[in-house]
Amino acid sequence: MIDQITNSFRQVRRVLLKQQAKYNVCLLQYMRITLVVVLLTIFCAIPVASADNNSTDTIITVDSTNLRFSPSSVTITEGDAVRFFWDGQLLPHNAVEENETFDSGDTKSDEDYRFVFLSGLNGTFEYYCEPHRSLGMVGQIIVTPLPPAENNTTEETVIDGMEDDDESFMPFLSMPSISAAIAAAVLLRKEDDLIQ
Repeated sequence: MIDQITNSFRQVRRVLLKQQAKYNVCLLQYMRITLVVVLLTIFCAIPVASADNNSTDTIITVDSTNLRFSPSSVTITEGDAVRFFWDGQLLPHNAVEENETFDSGDTKSDEDYRFVFLSGLNGTFEYYCEPHRSLGMVGQIIVTPLPPAENNTTEETVIDGMEDDDESFMPFLSMPSISAAIAAAVLLRKEDDLIQ
């Protein structure tokens, strides 16, 4: 009788150990899938996060002694940014472009305003501080066009081809996201096979 009870406990223990092993395999597969999805999400997000960081910032501050922008004239290239920055000024200032291309807003004693001159936005831009314009607090930004790209005829052909074929254009699908979907599907399929 004791041998039968011992054998029953051993059988129950074996069944429980098998169930525990299956659970551990499933948990391991779930953790692998989660890791792959997280890594692929990070991989897919990196180009998006860094796409707008290609510009160079030129900082313009305030010479409060003479009520002037410093430097008062800068030359940059399309795609670069101008950053108006001042801190702890006794008199509040702002920066407004003559034709309203940019406007840092209301006058402030502390300012950190950034404006990017996108491709196609070039020329000479005159700006001023609204309350101190009559005192000569004016400036100039000269934006030069980007140099023409070399050998971009192939690229233009591809872009033109994409514009003509609207049915095949899927902006929400990229190679990394398609790869992530395939990898997740393969891992899920393997998990289903292991469970059965």
